[in-house]
Amino acid sequence: MYRLSAEKELTDEKLSYFINQHNADISNRLRKLADAYKTKFQILYGPEKPPWKPDNRIAVNFPKYIVDTMNGFILGNPVKISIDEGASGIPEYVEMFEQYNNIDDHNAELSKICSIFGRGYELLYVDEYSQICTTHVSPMEGFMIFDDSVLERPRYFVRIYKDEDEIIHGTVSDDTLVRYFSIKGKFEWEDERLHGFDGVPAIEYVENEEKMGIFEPVLTMIDAYNKAISEKANDVDYFADAYLKVLGAYLDEDDTKHMRDNRIINFDETMASGTLPEVDFLSKPNGDTTQENLINRLEKLIFQISMVANINDEN
Repeated sequence: MYRLSAEKELTDEKLSYFINQHNADISNRLRKLADAYKTKFQILYGPEKPPWKPDNRIAVNFPKYIVDTMNGFILGNPVKISIDEGASGIPEYVEMFEQYNNIDDHNAELSKICSIFGRGYELLYVDEYSQICTTHVSPMEGFMIFDDSVLERPRYFVRIYKDEDEIIHGTVSDDTLVRYFSIKGKFEWEDERLHGFDGVPAIEYVENEEKMGIFEPVLTMIDAYNKAISEKANDVDYFADAYLKVLGAYLDEDDTKHMRDNRIINFDETMASGTLPEVDFLSKPNGDTTQENLINRLEKLIFQISMVANINDEN
């Protein structure tokens, strides 16, 4: 959490410090969560195996399944707002506000962001038609600065983004103004204006008190699951392409080509040594049972810890 005493103003140095802390949070945590939801797992980017070894890279996207399933339960039926009778004009305005901002899709996206990152933000603004609008902001693109009281009152909301030239821009909103800045090698203020709201025009929503993503506790298990199932696929390829071992008989190049194409092996019963040749496949120990037990255990733990049931399970 980013905190600033109620008696202190947000200086350029302090804002730069918070932005650096936010960038560190993105690098160390948030980007991993975003990548996991998009099926960008560690198994896909590990070092390549030698060309003669199978190298399957299978990524099972449990994070997306967990997030989408949970949000399907929560927002399968859109949020409805009840208004007391006799509130003149308010029901009509609320209906217009919801339609103007496509509020059902907005709520679904905000809920998804909270499930992925453990928190998300709703930003209010006035558009060019003087209409009040709302949009969702990912923790990858913004953060809230609170005071240091037990109430943790919002003091500033910071939004950061890059333009098409990769120049960093941003806004800082307090309870009165929204100020615009850019970072072009150095920090520069560009503009400021009244935002028209009573208080900081942003709301932080949290998934839980710790602000943890819904699949974050099982992320290492998902990496282990992807590794285990990829190695199982490698074993299938290995046994399908196992080397043929022929002992006690000389095979020239035409013989080996004939065997490979026709898959037929035929030797005379008597050999010069008086023994039959030995023909077998060169294979490594089979770990299928161990692999299956590991995959089943990981799969069970992932769903148990993330508290998302298999909706196909009659239980």
